[in-house]
Amino acid sequence: MSPQPDALPLVIRGAHVVTMDGTRSEHRDGHVVVEGNRIVTVGDGMPAGYDDARVVDGTGCVLTPGLINTHHHLYQWITRGLAVDHTLFEWLTTLYPIWGGIDADAVHVAAKGGLAHLARTGCTTTTDHHYVVPREGGDVFGAEIAAAVEVGMRFHPCRGSMDLGASAGGLPPDHIVEDLDAILDGSREAVERWHDPSFDSMLRIALAPCSPFSVTGELLKQSALLARDLGVRMHTHLAETLDEEEFCLEKFGCKPVQYMESLGWTGPDVWYAHAVHLDDRDIGVLAASGTGAAHCPTSNARLGAGIARAADLYAAGVPLGLGVDGAASNESCCMLEEAHHAALFARARSGPRAMTVRQSLELATIGGARVLGRENEIGSIETGKLADLALWRIDGLAHSGITDPVAALVLGSMPPLELLLIDGRRVVESGEVRTVDEEVVARQVAAEHATLVAKAG
Repeated sequence: MSPQPDALPLVIRGAHVVTMDGTRSEHRDGHVVVEGNRIVTVGDGMPAGYDDARVVDGTGCVLTPGLINTHHHLYQWITRGLAVDHTLFEWLTTLYPIWGGIDADAVHVAAKGGLAHLARTGCTTTTDHHYVVPREGGDVFGAEIAAAVEVGMRFHPCRGSMDLGASAGGLPPDHIVEDLDAILDGSREAVERWHDPSFDSMLRIALAPCSPFSVTGELLKQSALLARDLGVRMHTHLAETLDEEEFCLEKFGCKPVQYMESLGWTGPDVWYAHAVHLDDRDIGVLAASGTGAAHCPTSNARLGAGIARAADLYAAGVPLGLGVDGAASNESCCMLEEAHHAALFARARSGPRAMTVRQSLELATIGGARVLGRENEIGSIETGKLADLALWRIDGLAHSGITDPVAALVLGSMPPLELLLIDGRRVVESGEVRTVDEEVVARQVAAEHATLVAKAG
């Protein structure tokens, strides 16, 4: 069971507080007061009137909003370390036969492992794009939702889909694709069963056909109509590799963003994963329509996909967040590492002023909240917002003496996580996940990995 919020007010004091509010204010010796699942006070020094509160000493720490992951594939947590030197299309064709063997039990274990790791590395909200739905796999979508409840993660799972199998010119094997009616029925059922649009929501659903090379245009059209009818967001992979661009030019006579435009897949309720290979026109389309993007620098580097124009997207005003992507193409799955790489890769592409450390942390927090349509609820430390907070210790050997606490966090090594609150609940304390037994989950993950690989031969 997830822990309950503290009955008494909780005061975190003495930390360097990075609010990510509208003016990007910071408090060098600041405090944050939490009551229930809400932030009620933010400011300098020690607040008055909280003599009975539980106090957390944040001296030597930096307090940030909880990190927000805008793209993931949790089932891949049990297929890490495979096809490590492959291109995207080679990697997919190698792994699809293995992924085709997943079932609800395997997905539950994988999700629990992946979510616990995200929590212990500072993440408080994550999406998941689950597009592999084997016919005999059971309730795989429900399995990962159950895992999120156990870990205590704020969860935005995307009901993914594929209907373009290998026999019809797609990449996935035929036995792991669904037909159009089954996908639409499953998508509607997922939203009606689980989606919670409330301010405090711990669970929101999006619809997410996989990619231009694994779904039909009709599925994309019908999914967009259904999502808008149900009032939920839309997500897909797009413009990840040059292979994909060549596929779209050959099959559809246009580039990926143009193709998605023609099918109704732009707007403030849409976000794309990766968006690596965009020209100026594409960026203009995203900016003008309010279409968001999940920048996944580590996965893009792992697969050699390229370096996204993140600084240009940011400058254009595109809603931009960070994503760890699936664990099979990013074995570390650490959100703080994504902020680190976002800054470095932007500078490698466009020079040392392309992205500041605060801008990269912004992408990991309020930027991700904007992508998910939750910037009024999470992503910054402000009065009235939900208490999703990460307290990082930066007074140890690895970080002491680094002048700027944000530079220590973004450019330094991964710091110890002193405390993680999700919805006011203590999920991580002193670097340990408190909601699940990490050692037990690790053994379960290893067993499921071995079983799945053996099943695939």
